[in-house]
Amino acid sequence: AYKCLDLIRRVRERGHYVRVVMTGAAQQFVTPLSVGALTNERVFTDLFDLDDEREIGHIRLARDHDLIVIAPATADLLARMAHGLANDLATNVLLATDKPVLAVPAMNPHMWRHPATQRNVAQLKADGVRFLGPAAGEMAERGEAGVGRLVEVADIVAEIEQLLVVHEAIK
Repeated sequence: AYKCLDLIRRVRERGHYVRVVMTGAAQQFVTPLSVGALTNERVFTDLFDLDDEREIGHIRLARDHDLIVIAPATADLLARMAHGLANDLATNVLLATDKPVLAVPAMNPHMWRHPATQRNVAQLKADGVRFLGPAAGEMAERGEAGVGRLVEVADIVAEIEQLLVVHEAIK
């Protein structure tokens, strides 16, 4: 999860505007304060924020951007996306978007290989979600290695820039 702070910084260095929606799980690893300091923007965390939802904020977040990047895309979030669940702000935004979505998975190798995760990924690909990774290597868990690591930040930035070029050409 700490790599996402570097990802935000690198994307901003290239002149891109970044707004962040954080799940409850994400907030257990990285604080909204840290993310907000890097984006220089408000961080969105709550589906039922009175000020935002008065203006149907989740729809605005879903549509006012050129690309949505999910990093890290956890097994839980991929499952909720694949099944169309919308129980938090992030999943509501994902259901309401008409923009390209890039999922960058990161999870334990056993979770990545699990048949349920693979079914969810297949469904999301069929739905048009683009995937980058996961990479192979050492995991955060001691003694664990395999496919499941978040790909390198530079690779994510390169993919984002490529997708933005394609999106701009389609507009």
